[in-house]
Amino acid sequence: MADRAGLFTVRGLIPAWSTSAAAFGGFSLLLPVVPWAIAEAGGSDTLAGSVTAVFMLTTVLTQLAMPRLLRSFGHRATLVAGCLFLGPPSLLFLVSMAPASVLGISALRGIGFGMITVAAAALVGELAPPRLLGRATGMLGIAIAASQTVGLPAGLAIVDRLSTTPVFVLGAVISSAGLLAAVRLPRLAARQEKAVRRVPPLVLLFPMVAVGAGAIAYGGLTSLLRIAVEDLPVAAALAVLSASTLVGRYGAGAVADRIGAGRMLPVGLALAALAMVPFALVADDRGGTVALVGAAVCFGVGFGIVQNEALLVAFRRAGAGNTGSASAAWNIGFDAGTGAGSFALGAVAAAAGYPAAFTVAAVLVPILPLLARLTGPSERPRPTP
Repeated sequence: MADRAGLFTVRGLIPAWSTSAAAFGGFSLLLPVVPWAIAEAGGSDTLAGSVTAVFMLTTVLTQLAMPRLLRSFGHRATLVAGCLFLGPPSLLFLVSMAPASVLGISALRGIGFGMITVAAAALVGELAPPRLLGRATGMLGIAIAASQTVGLPAGLAIVDRLSTTPVFVLGAVISSAGLLAAVRLPRLAARQEKAVRRVPPLVLLFPMVAVGAGAIAYGGLTSLLRIAVEDLPVAAALAVLSASTLVGRYGAGAVADRIGAGRMLPVGLALAALAMVPFALVADDRGGTVALVGAAVCFGVGFGIVQNEALLVAFRRAGAGNTGSASAAWNIGFDAGTGAGSFALGAVAAAAGYPAAFTVAAVLVPILPLLARLTGPSERPRPTP
């Protein structure tokens, strides 16, 4: 029955997408506002920067534990717990901006974010019939990116016009709204809730490194491009990049449903790598607005393809019933890659300049997945459900 259904009629997919959208919406609202609020309250620049680092640290640590949590408690219970950890603690920012408080609150919210990111993607992998899996994961990406596109500027706009208070309240409400979607999720059959067998971590090395390599370049661009290029419309270019990512991600999913997962991954990696070359030229004052926007389109489409294809390859390699392990590996690769890119490419830029940093990214994007493919184990056959 599910295999004959259309994408939007598959039971549970819309609540799964909605829960992710709510989580990322609340996360995005607070992301630029919490460091600003700390600075306004007299906190140090180190503290302001540390809140995001602590948030992402507990996110990744939680993602590591998610396969076991999903096996023990199931997808729905884990998503409900994630919403409770992510949403209500945002209100505690209204009580105190002391260092211990903001770091503790950020740690709690990171746990919730880690739960939701892994559980929602794993649930989509379980619910979607094989012929729709590519488009189902593509729609998950669209839901996430759309909420971020609205949330990031909205948080700053509210602060500029009002204060931080409505941002913290709205962030708590939006993230908690994911509960309304989470409680509507169907209970999975026992076969789906339990892993068929444990997945050796090296089996998922290739898709994790593939999305991580793209995320390294993405992290470098989002953190360094505005500094590297001061006289060009960087904000518009980043908006174009985000929109292009949606096109690449859903398009890759639609193609994968026709020709199989993974076929477009080399194309996505090549586009993302090639796009870093004009970014490097623009940072070296050898390109203008056309080159900047063109590079943003190329990178966005390429990175969108990489995101969806890497997730589908992870699902395939993990096998039936092990979507939690696949989703955890993908999310860890994405989050760790983004953080590593911001830090490592920033260090390269400080030592050798921004063109060199973007050139290094252009080399890493294809080379790291190739090394993982050559050194990791070959793909094992998918177990029969």
